[in-house]
Amino acid sequence: MEPHLSIDPVNDVQQLLSYPFMVNALEAGTIVAVMAALVGWLMVLRRQSFAGHTLSLMSFPGAALAALAGWPLVWGYYVFCVGGALGIAAGAGVGATRDRAQESAATGAVQAGALALGFVFLSLYGGVLEDLETLLFGSFLGIDSGQVLTLLAVGVAVLAVLALAGRPLLLASVDEVVADARGVPVRALSVAFLVVLGLAVAATAQITGALLVFALLVAPAAAAQLLTPRIGLGLALSVGLALAVTWVGLGLSYFTNWPVGFTVTTLAFILYAAARVVKR
Repeated sequence: MEPHLSIDPVNDVQQLLSYPFMVNALEAGTIVAVMAALVGWLMVLRRQSFAGHTLSLMSFPGAALAALAGWPLVWGYYVFCVGGALGIAAGAGVGATRDRAQESAATGAVQAGALALGFVFLSLYGGVLEDLETLLFGSFLGIDSGQVLTLLAVGVAVLAVLALAGRPLLLASVDEVVADARGVPVRALSVAFLVVLGLAVAATAQITGALLVFALLVAPAAAAQLLTPRIGLGLALSVGLALAVTWVGLGLSYFTNWPVGFTVTTLAFILYAAARVVKR
């Protein structure tokens, strides 16, 4: 029977949960939404959206290397996203605080070098990457229970790091000079955050694809920061918006057969645009 949207929300939810692939999609989407919202909030605060964008593109050379080496594609995601994060960190200067100009230049260089490597790996592979559309635009509906568990492990690790380093990382994000004067290991925290960002991007890219990572990583966090300057409320709002975008996007895709990447990205953009209107 074809799925159909009704005026009974209980019946609609029951339809969504009647298929294991939708349950897996909702579980994976929830994990990724929470992780991306929290990491993205700090990323926007630290003005490292360009770094996040560059790391999202690491899935292309990562997938090409994995195909060449005969690995699962997800291994390439994590290897290249974390490697790219370390490369950006290395180019951000060797002092206690970040040199934003050098970091931006290093980010661009890492992006160009990684894409070049991707083309080299792809030419050496001599074939067509499996599920190229999935690589670029993601596949919520192709997630299995094993991937959900992997995402959960990565999500728990990322949230644990944020919980342990949250307060000094927040201080370093707002004012690195003051944080350094108070003995906060600003440089180490900057590197650690980039690695955490790389892990979050690698996990999110499996769901949204390389081109749509920002739908969950940037839009909810940026909208939350437009709506409130309060830290706790902003983080909670970022998570709430990301969950709403993910759940509603999955539901719309299920009932309309529209691509999940389209529904999630469109809803995220609408929320961000609405937040700017409210801010004005």
